[in-house]
Amino acid sequence: MSHRPSSGLAAVSTALLEMSRHLEVRDVLKTIVASARELLDAEYAALGVPDDHGGFAQFVVDGVSDEQWRAIGPLPRQHGILAAMLHKAEPERLADVRKDPRFEGWPSAHPDMSDFLGLPIQDGEETIGALFLANKRCPKPEGGCGFTEQDEELLSILAQHAAIALTNARLYERSRELTIAEERSRLAHELHDAVSQKLFSLRLTAQAAAALVDRDPVRAKGELQQVAVLAAEAADELRAAVVELRPAALDEDGLVHTLRTQIQVLDRAHTARVTFESSGVRALPAAQEEAMLRVAQEALHNALRHGEPERVCVSLVRHGQGALLTVADDGKGFDPRTVRRAGRHLGLVSMRDRASGAGGALTVTSEPGRGTTIEMEVPGG
Repeated sequence: MSHRPSSGLAAVSTALLEMSRHLEVRDVLKTIVASARELLDAEYAALGVPDDHGGFAQFVVDGVSDEQWRAIGPLPRQHGILAAMLHKAEPERLADVRKDPRFEGWPSAHPDMSDFLGLPIQDGEETIGALFLANKRCPKPEGGCGFTEQDEELLSILAQHAAIALTNARLYERSRELTIAEERSRLAHELHDAVSQKLFSLRLTAQAAAALVDRDPVRAKGELQQVAVLAAEAADELRAAVVELRPAALDEDGLVHTLRTQIQVLDRAHTARVTFESSGVRALPAAQEEAMLRVAQEALHNALRHGEPERVCVSLVRHGQGALLTVADDGKGFDPRTVRRAGRHLGLVSMRDRASGAGGALTVTSEPGRGTTIEMEVPGG
C-alpha cells in the first residue's frame, strides 16, 4: 500500500472501478476499506456492517496485521462514536478521538489512534455500514485534525458508491442463495421421482419372486434377476444424484469462502449470533473439503435447531498439512451417552462416517447446560 496521498478525480475513479469489479460482499468490503485508506492516506481504515443484536455482522480492517487483529479479540459492539454514526447517520471528524466524551476505550492490543474521520454508508434511509479512518499521515496543526473538509468530501463520494457496490453484492449473494435453494428443490423432486419409482418396482418384483419360489421356481428365478437389474438402476440413480449434490460453490470458491457465505446466511436467518473465522487454511483434496462442509452444515443444523444457543462459533484453521474445523455453541448441550442409549444420534453417526471416509477424525464434546463443541480434523493432501 502506498504511503503517498492520492488525490484528484483519477484516484477516485480508480477506487470506484476497483469496487465495481467484485461481486462477493466480503471482497467489496475489503476493497472499500483499502481504497479509502489509500485515497486519504490514513494509517488505519475500517468498515463495519451492523447486525440486529447491537454488534457487527462483518467488520473489515486495513492497516492492522492478522496477529494484531487476533490479539484485539472479539468484534466491537455498536457503542460510542460507531453507534453515533450508525444511528444519527452523520459524519464525524475529530482531532483526537480519545478526547471525545463518547469514547469508551479499546482493548489493550488495539493500535493507538488520534485524528478520526467517519461516515455512514447509506442505502436510501437505511444505514448499512460505517466507514472510518484514523491517523492521517501528514503534519497536523496544533490541536487540529489531519483530516480536512476535502477529505470528508472525497470519503462521502466513496461512501455513496460503496453503498451501491455493497447493495449489488448483497443482491448477487441472495440471488445465488435462491438459485441454490431452487436447485436443491429440483434435485429432491428428481430423486423422489426417479429413485422412488425404482424402489417401488423393486419391492413389487421381490414380493412376486417370494410368492413364486415354491410353486414356480423358474419364474421366481426370472423375477429375482429383474430385482438385480432394478437394484443396479436404483444405485446408478443415487450415484448420479450424489454427484449433482456436490455444492457447485465448493468447486468455484473453495471451502473457506463457501463456509463463510453459508454462515452469513444462517446469521441473518436466526436469532443466535453465528460467526466464522479462518486462518492459514490451504486447499484440501476435494473429498476432504466436501466432508468438512457437510459436517459443518450438520453441526450447525443441530446447534440451531436443538441447542437453543445465543452464539455459535465456527472456525477453520490450518493443522499441520491439513485443517481443523470447530463448531462450538453455548446452547443447552446434551449427554452423548444418553443420546446413544436412546437410539438418537443427532447426525453424529453421519458426521463420524464423513470424517472417517475423508481420512479424518471427529470429536464431540457436550454436557447438559454447557453447550456443544464438534471438532473435525483432516490430514490434507
